[in-house]
Amino acid sequence: MRVKLICLLFTAANVFSVYGQEVGEEQELNNLKSELSQIKAQLALLEPLMLQFEAINRRIKVLEQQQKNHTKMASSSASPPRETPLPKSEEQQLSHQTRGLEREAKIYATLRPTLGYIDENNESQWDVRDALSHAGFKSTVEFTDNWQGILHGEWGIDLSNNGDFGKARQVYVALDSPYGTVGIGKQRPAQYLFIAEYVDIFNHGNSPFAYDPESLFFVDNLLSYQISKGHFTWMLVSQFDGAEGDNNSDLINGGVSYDKDNLHIAITYTKISEYEGERELDDNEILGGSFAYTFDSGLYFALGYQDKKYSRDLIHDKQGHTFDMSMAYPFGKYYKVKAGYFDFDDGHSANKTHKFHGANLTFEWLPVEKLRLHVEFLHRDFEYLADFNSLSIGFRYDYAEVWRY
Repeated sequence: MRVKLICLLFTAANVFSVYGQEVGEEQELNNLKSELSQIKAQLALLEPLMLQFEAINRRIKVLEQQQKNHTKMASSSASPPRETPLPKSEEQQLSHQTRGLEREAKIYATLRPTLGYIDENNESQWDVRDALSHAGFKSTVEFTDNWQGILHGEWGIDLSNNGDFGKARQVYVALDSPYGTVGIGKQRPAQYLFIAEYVDIFNHGNSPFAYDPESLFFVDNLLSYQISKGHFTWMLVSQFDGAEGDNNSDLINGGVSYDKDNLHIAITYTKISEYEGERELDDNEILGGSFAYTFDSGLYFALGYQDKKYSRDLIHDKQGHTFDMSMAYPFGKYYKVKAGYFDFDDGHSANKTHKFHGANLTFEWLPVEKLRLHVEFLHRDFEYLADFNSLSIGFRYDYAEVWRY
């Protein structure tokens, strides 16, 4: 009897054990199915992010491939245009070496009519005049790294006389290289580029007013050389006009300028052989200097000075000078005021001299980048002649088109 009872108890224990195990496995299975359902729900939420990830990744690969293609094409395409053919600084030369060969053509024009009430030689009148309107074209072709040829032609347009297409201002061909720029033809000399250009900011055909009467703006039959090293630019020009004057050089003009950030400083020397027919009178010698600076406020201030010595003989030697001071200050984006003072002495005696000093004041409105309107008052106080006064309004419209190929 005891044996039977023990067997019955053992059998019951096994049954309950198996049943408990089955119940535990079923519970675990249900729990796992529940967790799996939760994971599936979370994956369903992540599916849009995965699609977005794959789309972005594909786009990145496409852009990286396009960038590689553009880099290859850039080695044989034209680079952006350069405004002037002046010698490049070392930084510009280094940047240029990374670009391909370039070709550029440019046409441009600027029309500058004025209408003024003018009191001159004790007579008053209204008159339409011109403030040096001109038009031209320029072409550059690079034939190897850092070597290019330059062709430039520019002619005046005289709006005060029927709008005639006037005389040549500059017509030359130049070779630009890492060793400097050499040009032949009618060009700007160092005297203007280093001295006068920085005070020549006014809307008038006689600006700069002291520099204008006897100084150099354009010189024909000119050979020029110019090179920049760091912040220094050196320039030397010489005129060779076999038909007149000296059989060799008729003019020598050289100078050096220092340009860094908003600062410009320059000195120049000029020697001009003077002839009366075939008879040599002697030489004119000019020593010039200039200073210009733009302040953080936008104020621009510039000075230009020339000491002129006219060598003739002990009786006719004379000494003169020119002095120009120019200032400009912007008022907001569209307005600017300019002012200047000038003093001119030609060294002649009282019965021959045109010695004068004076001042001018200009208000400008610049509604768009290439259009300028102005009102100007100008006064010249002659020491032995009648004074000059004018009040004028004027327009200036600039046009330019550039092609790179």
